[in-house]
Amino acid sequence: MTSDYTEVFRDTQAVEKYESVTYAPDSYASRINQRQRDYLRTLVRREFEGQHPPVQHDFACGTGRAIRTLHGLVREAHGYDTSAEMMAKAAEVGSRAYWHQVPTDGPVPAPVAAGFPAIVTIFRLLLNVNETIRDRALAFAAKALPHRGSGLLVVENHGNAGSVRHLRARRHRGERWFAELSHEDVAALLDRHGFEIVERRGFSMLTPSLYENRLARIADAAAQRLPGTDGYAVNVLYTARRVHA
Repeated sequence: MTSDYTEVFRDTQAVEKYESVTYAPDSYASRINQRQRDYLRTLVRREFEGQHPPVQHDFACGTGRAIRTLHGLVREAHGYDTSAEMMAKAAEVGSRAYWHQVPTDGPVPAPVAAGFPAIVTIFRLLLNVNETIRDRALAFAAKALPHRGSGLLVVENHGNAGSVRHLRARRHRGERWFAELSHEDVAALLDRHGFEIVERRGFSMLTPSLYENRLARIADAAAQRLPGTDGYAVNVLYTARRVHA
């Protein structure tokens, strides 16, 4: 999380816009969030079957969307963020967790010692920050999941470079209009911190502008059922485990 992020979301109006406009009912972001919710809840039930419910550590928790996604399936949740205002909004909208404000730099924050198994979630962060902050987030995840049996890591890439979104990423004065991450970029980041991807799932091949087209939405929903389409999705979740036992 960068200082820019922290500065932006110290503004309560920006926080409110993020929660009520970006994620307004039936918006592009809220539709993807619903698909992710269905997937994550199925994933947790499957992967932790026969075990104690996991503890959730949500890094860059924002308004607690990933925490609300797993309500009822975890024994406790911890949200970590640089913005106190975002976490206050998370509590206001009903996200149930222990909240921990973390610094923007310095030593990697330590996850609360809450036992295992655990699930670490990192949503809407990797694309918006530089490599140093990405490494900081994954170093946190490695602390929370010290070995393969500790649990799962789920990270989001909401700007896959292999998607149709890439066609609009033209360069202007040597810079792209927006950030992108390829599957290879994410895999390399995870590998650097001792994680391997065990599952990859895409949630939409549409950009926000295409989402306004009803026929495009129908085609996108149908494509979700076809194998291999996740490689071309704009929004992708990667589920990973630590490599060593």
